[in-house]
Amino acid sequence: MPDEAVGGWHAVLALLEQAPDRVLDVWIDRSRKGERREQLLKAAKAAGINVQEATGKSLDTRLGSDRHQGVVARCRAAAERSEAELPEFLENLKRAPLLLILDGVQDPHNLGACLRSADAAGVHAVILPRDNAAPLTPVVRKVASGAAETVPVFRVTNLARTLETLKAAGVWLVGAVGEAEKPIYDVDLRMPVALVLGAEEKGLRRLTREKCDFLVRIPMAGTIESLNVSVAAGVCLFEAVRQRRAG
Repeated sequence: MPDEAVGGWHAVLALLEQAPDRVLDVWIDRSRKGERREQLLKAAKAAGINVQEATGKSLDTRLGSDRHQGVVARCRAAAERSEAELPEFLENLKRAPLLLILDGVQDPHNLGACLRSADAAGVHAVILPRDNAAPLTPVVRKVASGAAETVPVFRVTNLARTLETLKAAGVWLVGAVGEAEKPIYDVDLRMPVALVLGAEEKGLRRLTREKCDFLVRIPMAGTIESLNVSVAAGVCLFEAVRQRRAG
């Protein structure tokens, strides 16, 4: 698996704190000073990682972009988990599973934002199809602000088969579609549940929709008919968090 460059303070700091064994080198813009720099230097020292100073232009070259915020790490690419590992993963969970399934989200900014919301909501894992879905690129990792390093990501070959695996393990599938009759607030999300959201424009595919146990909608009070997938994921996930805390 080839090395990859990761840019951004949150993403690099998360690597140093959560997966220091993956970090090979770190470079910081020599003109950047302040608390974030000191925090990152402290984390790098604790992990035994040497930090080198560099110019902003050289960081652009290392990342292939100027969106690094003044810090770039070279690291071993994170290994995504496979569908074969999913049953054992579910068996080892100590609480009722809360999963996020993204059916064909191809925009890296949306995927990164979904991962960030998943981390904030305490999601146990995010499941993505192998085809027609964004890979974990440096852009995804930067937008995720470290969540790509903390949330387990399963990349599956056959999403429909994976949905059946989840159902066999006692996980209820709740799909979000705009035309559903039932509001998400009326479904019990305290049970073992996987929230299933579709692509940016097409939504859930027909087969994915048919596999769901419940179809729900997010009530909309204004004139806009739908939400961005990352926003919808946040709404659905934190409704599950609210119910679980209240329960």
